Amino acid sequence: MTPRLVPTLTPASAGALRAALEGWTVDSVEAVIGERAARAFAREQVLPARLAARASSLPAAVLTRLFLLGDAVTRAELDRTLPGVGTAGAVEAGLIETAGEGRDDAVRALVDLRPYAAVGAGGEARWWVASDRGEAVTGARLREDHVLGIGGASLTLAGMTMRTPVGRVLDLGTGCGVQALHASLHAREVVATDVSRRALAFAAFNQALNAEALGAAALDTPWDLREGSMLDPVEGEQFDLVVSNPPFVITPPGAPAFEYRAGGEAGDGIVAGLVSRVGSVLAPGGVAQLLGNWEVRGEDWSEGLEAWLDASAAAGRPLDAWVIERDRLDAAEYAETWLRDAGVIPERGRAEFEAAYRAYLEDFDARGVRSVGFGMVLLRRPVSGTPTLRRLEQHEGALQEPFGAYLVDALAAHDRVAAMSDGDVLATAWTAAPDVTRESYGPVLQADPSHLLLRQGAGLGRSVSMDTALAGFVGACDGDLTAGQIAHALAALLDVESDRMVAGLVPAIRELVKDGFLA
Repeated sequence: MTPRLVPTLTPASAGALRAALEGWTVDSVEAVIGERAARAFAREQVLPARLAARASSLPAAVLTRLFLLGDAVTRAELDRTLPGVGTAGAVEAGLIETAGEGRDDAVRALVDLRPYAAVGAGGEARWWVASDRGEAVTGARLREDHVLGIGGASLTLAGMTMRTPVGRVLDLGTGCGVQALHASLHAREVVATDVSRRALAFAAFNQALNAEALGAAALDTPWDLREGSMLDPVEGEQFDLVVSNPPFVITPPGAPAFEYRAGGEAGDGIVAGLVSRVGSVLAPGGVAQLLGNWEVRGEDWSEGLEAWLDASAAAGRPLDAWVIERDRLDAAEYAETWLRDAGVIPERGRAEFEAAYRAYLEDFDARGVRSVGFGMVLLRRPVSGTPTLRRLEQHEGALQEPFGAYLVDALAAHDRVAAMSDGDVLATAWTAAPDVTRESYGPVLQADPSHLLLRQGAGLGRSVSMDTALAGFVGACDGDLTAGQIAHALAALLDVESDRMVAGLVPAIRELVKDGFLA
């Protein structure tokens, strides 16, 4: 396979390119192409956006056509759109290729370059992110050394990452560096690793292009970029936060493999190895947050995950764990999803598609894999003592965005209530969270409701079924009375022994605090 170039910047050319791109933002792109085309582009349909952008001569339209939509523009258009850089500077940076030296000669992009906006504690951050062009724009199957850009998975990971200030962050499998960009806003030091040299080069380009937006620390301390597989480049080191969208895609022999998504391990071995080993690089109190998938063979979807966590503990690295399975695909659905992602579709070659499809089905059947789950994994090394959290759950509903803020609060609530005795729980005056509502329903002619529910508006949007006692307790949680005072009042009101009321309420209170219903 012929090696491909990657874009590069000097400090001077980075500053000139930043200045030239200044007005090209997420909002300006949406203004140029319109809402309908933006929705189509999110579905990887490029034509509506191309047609809309071609109708405008604004600089944002020219850049959008060239770098996002795979359209050709003229040298004259690009010279006018990138003052101080021009066509010559974009060629030197490795961003474009030209058909000639004339003003009307065509210019085409060599990379995908797009504006990106993220909201953090310090407000909105605006960046530009370069990667390889996708199949929707090129119309061709991806190459094995493809460097993935911003997609649904990277946005999910960025949204679920906890953004508290930390010392050292490891972005494992950095790709084009999106997670490292986010980490730069709340970390003192960023180490980014990848098995792909092209990915590391793209990450270096993206940090250089956005160094000014990342602040003085990024200018003084560039990311520590290291080539290598998984945890090998950081063996023996410790980090306060590890984030990873690892190459977890299960890729049997005979199926197309790509550096960015297939790590070379059989089955779900990449995620298994990361879950069981990542504790070795976590500092006390350190957290690892990753995406992944896991094979399901029996009735218990979490059996494999439990085994990986047990393996970590057996190796002397016991971890708190919170896993949320968000989706589940059977073998055929999984094969179709990842073949389509790679551009291997019947329309491009039925024989190749069917051979790869067969490889997936035969591999899963031979190993007894019934389905594959996908979701989020949060692991934490206890500061001291033994882990207190092992929560493996399934959730299909919408998530609060950004989800990371919810996780920060949820872990703090778990730690607080885990450290409390039953007496402490009863001595505390709890308050119902502001996003929590109470619902009751039953037959119209029935005086008392058949069902009582607490429903959460934020976070995981959980709902909890309540009996009369628990409903009465939560209804009285306004911060004035302690849990013990409310419990004894309810016991008298419902004619129940106080000890029995307390025994039933205390574990329920603990769960409501952990889930964010009570604060």
